[in-house]
Amino acid sequence: MNNKTTNYDQVLSDLENKFEAINQKTETHLEGLLWAKPITYWDYIQTDALLNLQTQRTVLPDEMVFIMYHQVNELLFKMILWEINQLCHTEKPETAFFTEKLRRISRYFDMLTTSFDIMGDGMEVAQYMKFRNTLTPASGFQSAQYRLIEFSSTDLINLIDYRFRATIDRNTPYSHAFEHLYWQAAGKDYQTGEKSYLILEFERKYREEFLRYMEEYNTINIWQKFKQLPAEDQQNPELVKAMRHYDYTVNITWVMGHLNAAKKYIESGQGSGEATGGSDWKKYMHPKYQRRIFFPELWSEEELKNWGEGL
Repeated sequence: MNNKTTNYDQVLSDLENKFEAINQKTETHLEGLLWAKPITYWDYIQTDALLNLQTQRTVLPDEMVFIMYHQVNELLFKMILWEINQLCHTEKPETAFFTEKLRRISRYFDMLTTSFDIMGDGMEVAQYMKFRNTLTPASGFQSAQYRLIEFSSTDLINLIDYRFRATIDRNTPYSHAFEHLYWQAAGKDYQTGEKSYLILEFERKYREEFLRYMEEYNTINIWQKFKQLPAEDQQNPELVKAMRHYDYTVNITWVMGHLNAAKKYIESGQGSGEATGGSDWKKYMHPKYQRRIFFPELWSEEELKNWGEGL
């Protein structure tokens, strides 16, 4: 009996065991393979479906750049959440596994950061200032996946508007904490409590999902998983470096790339200088105002004090 026959018999035996374990007939599945169409790249990737997801609201060609760029962002956000989910739902991740997942996540955000030139230098200002009016009141603020990344990265207190952090702790109901998240300031008048249409629609669509996520990741977010590691592992230079890189990339580098791209079009255009959703985009986006920091314990007092300054 040659090796080919031996391998063939082993595969058949493994298939028998696999299908028997789920109470299925092996011959039925094998016959299905006989008539199955061989997979192709375009069917596997769903190329046709993917390339038909771009729908312009205007006839301006650079709107297509804007749409595709943001769709690419959302795909990268999904990749980031895919890695975070694996890390945070691993009961006792080893340091090497933890570090590798963080490196993957950071690479995705590095891609997002360096990609802003595509939007920043890839559209005519005149075209953008025309088609952006058809986007009102939609806004990149309404990216739900980005909020999920935040919830799963850090303790909730670090996402609370710094003006209210002293009044919120782990015993605070999630629904109350939700009303004081830092990004609420972009769509709420804190004197009247009135919310903008931008945030009302955002919450109508995602509020319940956000609350579930806040609760799910309360004790298993990236920071909590880090604190559950042995004390010696928490001092691992490569892991600490990966944690700091992720924190800085998400909350400073990526944010500033987005801010600078927005400035080019909003401030140099002929419009009102307002974001499409009507938010105070400069204060909402600039890291020195909101001071979003995922892992404050990994930064020195001086670094925390100067967070987002001089950028």
